[in-house]
Amino acid sequence: MRSLIDILDLTVEEIDELMHVACDIINNPWKYSEMCRGKKLATLFFEPSTRTRLSFEAAMLELGGSVLGFSEASTSSAAKGESVADTAKVMSAYCDIIAMRHPKEGAPLVAARNATVPVINGGDGGHCHPTQTLTDLLTIFREKGRLSDITIGFCGDLKFGRTVHSLIHALCRYTGIKVILISPEELKVPNYVKNENAFEYEETTSLEEAIPKLDVLYMTRIQKERFETDEEYERLKDSYVLTPEKLENAKEDMCILHPLPRVNEISVAVDKDPRACYFRQVANGKYIRMALILKLLEEARQDGNPALDDSEYIKGVHRCFNPRCITSCEQEIEHMFKVSHSGAHRCVYCEARAREL
Repeated sequence: MRSLIDILDLTVEEIDELMHVACDIINNPWKYSEMCRGKKLATLFFEPSTRTRLSFEAAMLELGGSVLGFSEASTSSAAKGESVADTAKVMSAYCDIIAMRHPKEGAPLVAARNATVPVINGGDGGHCHPTQTLTDLLTIFREKGRLSDITIGFCGDLKFGRTVHSLIHALCRYTGIKVILISPEELKVPNYVKNENAFEYEETTSLEEAIPKLDVLYMTRIQKERFETDEEYERLKDSYVLTPEKLENAKEDMCILHPLPRVNEISVAVDKDPRACYFRQVANGKYIRMALILKLLEEARQDGNPALDDSEYIKGVHRCFNPRCITSCEQEIEHMFKVSHSGAHRCVYCEARAREL
């Protein structure tokens, strides 16, 4: 069963096709208003969300389908100890497609491996957020008219920022991409993200120095929920605040993106600047999710539910010790590893480096 867990599950051609469909939905919404009549989307959100969950729900409703699910783990059987695998098996009997968010990295992959309907990853811990990446790509394409030959700056929490990791993975497959990574030393992009992608980048702690070079500025919040201590969060939370004054040296056609929610990293005074694209970005999220739902439902209709193929994975000789990985809390999940481009063994679920048993 085809699911979307990581942005790399989609080819560049498939991403371009999704953007084409999304643009057609924007221009001709009436053509799509009944395409999911009789279909049900289950939103399984084990972690708080506003935009992602509601945009999935709005997407399905505007396609003529219906929605069921839950918005926090405490209202599901997870509160009783039900595993992700069992939740996916149960929900497969009630719906045609699942959108899932979970605080543990790799949980949506576990769901996809056990569900009999397509699963869409709506964010798993600090790991991946592929539909936000599709949203970002559609926004850049609509604002700049291209996805090649751009310089993009990522600013803020680049260590735990799953939206940043996914967007880097996606953009580095286009030509002429230059990335400027702007963060405190403590929140730098993980080495595996830089090492596993062939792209030109530079790192800096200065937003002011980077801004004049940028075609796109991607701001992120410092995520309190990812820190182990309140003291560390308080020390770093105001590292970067974008103000109109800091935009004085920016290009006139630069676009400012943010996956939202923002806290105080973008002043509300910036909202009036025509370069502020983050609320248009929200609307694009609904349209690209409509296109994705259509694609996965059509492929499920054509392909059925083929058997899993684990032959490419390494088992039995390594173990993942990442406390954020789904394997850390659901003990019966088999630890599996893949060989990265650099030759390292990385966990299939969270991409952490393996340790030998």
